[in-house]
Amino acid sequence: MVAVSLRLRLSALLLIALPGLGGADSAIAKTPAQPRAVNARGALDAEEMNNIGVFKRVSPSVVHITTLSVQRDFFSLRTSEQPSGTGTGFIWDDSGHVVTNFHVIQGGDRATVTLADQSSYPAKLVGAFPDRDIAVLRIEAPRDKLPAIAVGTSRELQVGQKVYAIGNPFGLDQTLTTGIVSALNREIESVTRRTIKGAIQTDAAINPGNSGGPLLDSAGRLIGVNTAIYSPSGASAGIGFAIPVDEVNRIVPRLIRDGRFIRPALGVTAGPANLAQALGAPKGVLLVNVAEGSPAAAAGLKPFGRDRVGRIVQGDVITAVEGQAVADLDDMLSLLETRQIGEKVTLTVWRAGQTRKVTATLGSSD
Repeated sequence: MVAVSLRLRLSALLLIALPGLGGADSAIAKTPAQPRAVNARGALDAEEMNNIGVFKRVSPSVVHITTLSVQRDFFSLRTSEQPSGTGTGFIWDDSGHVVTNFHVIQGGDRATVTLADQSSYPAKLVGAFPDRDIAVLRIEAPRDKLPAIAVGTSRELQVGQKVYAIGNPFGLDQTLTTGIVSALNREIESVTRRTIKGAIQTDAAINPGNSGGPLLDSAGRLIGVNTAIYSPSGASAGIGFAIPVDEVNRIVPRLIRDGRFIRPALGVTAGPANLAQALGAPKGVLLVNVAEGSPAAAAGLKPFGRDRVGRIVQGDVITAVEGQAVADLDDMLSLLETRQIGEKVTLTVWRAGQTRKVTATLGSSD
């Protein structure tokens, strides 16, 4: 009985101590809840207005890409389509061409492009250049739904200038992040393990799903295609890379025209770097084979070889193309890719300690 009496006394004390739980204070609880008065925001600053303006202008040109792959059940042999990946792309022209990364569509059997208004269209692959991680798709959509992105240049970029990235990270479409150009002329590796040179490094957040999306300058012009991040966790760590737009603007028209990128070629085969060192040759493209009837053969280039008794016969090493030094075959291929088939180029060639210049007319890599 004592314990019960004590609990009753404590309950009574609590009711007295806490207002609003009963008695005269109960009227306070019935007062309508009123929100706080809202303070006036004032005008947005110039940077905020530009951020908003860039997003409004460019986001209609950014698309969401979903790839599907056909899978067959082991037991029933029934086939079904399963999502295999997502990414971002952007509208290149009002003919329905969409640019994205090759790795976004790699391994997929079918792709769907979703526009900013959430309408979706099946996409066909027009062409791809895996060495530069670039692919072009095409959709059949009304022209008024295909606002082409404004194209800028990457040649004039400076470290420190403001950039924007629009994409679909983690499937969240139409996301804007901002940052700066952190560094220029970086080198990244493509899916074919070829080096992509001149890449733009940015601290604008780039996450899975942003791949293939546009990197923009403060005027809303395309300056790069977001393609990779450096992150131990797989999420943005403030180090992202984009393929420079000058490279994209050179490759995409050829993919649209030819369905693939046909590289200008000399018709040579290069030896490994350690062979050049063993032979006392300079850095460059040491020729171990020159195809018969090739541009290199027409220019008088000769490969290294052996005579009948096994002695080394001196051949040629290409050390520069149009005055630009080449350290290896990858360097030379990158320079040749900036040229057109049928164009003449001047090669600096070393043979047996002597250097000369020769002119070659570029052929096709086919």
